[in-house]
Amino acid sequence: MVDSGETTNKPIWQWNACTLAAAIRNRKISCVEATTAVVERVRATNGAINAIVDDLSADAMRQAEAHDKSLASGHRVGPLHGVPVTIKVNVDQQGRTTTNGVVAFKDVIAPDDAPIVRNLQDAGAIVIGRTNTPEFSFRATTDNELYGRTMSPWNDIASAGGSSGGAAAAALMGYGPIHHGNDIGGSLRFPANACGAATVKPGFGRVPAYNPSQTAERGLMAQLMSVQGVICREVRDVRLAMQSIIAPDPRDPWHVPVPFDGQPLAPAQTKVAFTKNAFEFELHPAVSAALDTARDALSDAGYEVVEIEPPLLREAAEVGYRCLFGEMKLLMDADIRRLGSDTLNRIFDQYYDHFPPFEGEELLKAMADRTRFARAWSLFLDEYPLVLTLFLFDPTFDHDADVPGGSTKFESVLGSAFYSFAFNYMGLPAGLVPASYNDGLPIGVQIVGRRFREDLILDALEAVETRVGVMAERLWARE
Repeated sequence: MVDSGETTNKPIWQWNACTLAAAIRNRKISCVEATTAVVERVRATNGAINAIVDDLSADAMRQAEAHDKSLASGHRVGPLHGVPVTIKVNVDQQGRTTTNGVVAFKDVIAPDDAPIVRNLQDAGAIVIGRTNTPEFSFRATTDNELYGRTMSPWNDIASAGGSSGGAAAAALMGYGPIHHGNDIGGSLRFPANACGAATVKPGFGRVPAYNPSQTAERGLMAQLMSVQGVICREVRDVRLAMQSIIAPDPRDPWHVPVPFDGQPLAPAQTKVAFTKNAFEFELHPAVSAALDTARDALSDAGYEVVEIEPPLLREAAEVGYRCLFGEMKLLMDADIRRLGSDTLNRIFDQYYDHFPPFEGEELLKAMADRTRFARAWSLFLDEYPLVLTLFLFDPTFDHDADVPGGSTKFESVLGSAFYSFAFNYMGLPAGLVPASYNDGLPIGVQIVGRRFREDLILDALEAVETRVGVMAERLWARE
């Protein structure tokens, strides 16, 4: 249903996906009107933000016209019919370049659509552009020698996050309500946290993945840790999009075709574990306050929030990232050294220093140990279906924070992102939503859930969002 006036009296480019899809279905606006509003917004502001680096507006307008004709003819339409979306440049979209932010890949033309692109388009979404990513999609900020830096929508100093920084910046700027991204160590959550967006990193096997342009299979750790997802301004739009992108695709043999919504929890089961453990790091007061706000919002929404320490989190994060870097050093290091910029190579030297890559027999044993960590968390989540955690110990970092010698210590970003890495390693779903606004920038909190229960995570994220509000509203109020 179309939302009441509080949403629909705004410019169309500010509408959420739920409202937009309902308005198109009910013939209150056309697909052309929706697409035109977003395209005009992109043309007016993207030059200063650099979120979209491959403009598909001309194709999008043609698709919008075709979508309107289909609707007028009485054809059945999908749940995202006419909704403008973007795709990150590290997945295949037929006929477009899959650059992954690397100059050497600027001519890699995708022969077919990746599953997530196909699923979004099958649901009726219209791709209006492709968004920026750092080189090899492996930085906490979004910058590269091919496209340049994506700016934070909030100020010129802060990072837009990475690697889906283009997607998150596009979401906050109003370049459509749904934006594709992916996450191997935090690449959905880092930019959502930095820009003030909502996202859920799906669990392993939830969203099908495959790049038809690939020439070899990815390493096993990359397969287990990397997932496809979306970044949106509002939690309800994350839910709407995820219900479409989980559609099965035979090209991903590890996809698990389970329904999106699981069994509702009984009131006695709505227990949320809560932790503020900062290990040897100092928890910034603003992050602590955001966690308190989220805890109170969940308590008021009927959840039983219990402060308790989850098992093996720090160890899972460190082992997982050392496994991933061990695999990358073996399979990708030569390409990174040869094709990456000097900056990226310095960053990788830093990665290897902080997370010494496992090698040989040590790597195989550490990969096997993944099951021990996942089992411990499966048992913990059996009692506490959701876990409220911080994401980073500090507020949003500067854009060069991950560069050796940059303005912020590496330990404040990737060097201490244990609450990010752990859940990629174990394959568990983890969502993020803004819970505070500090010194002109948003601060997010993370909610982790049971395997294949992204729906429970979204319910909890929505309770926090209801308390805090949609962060984009603050940004737009400054324009």
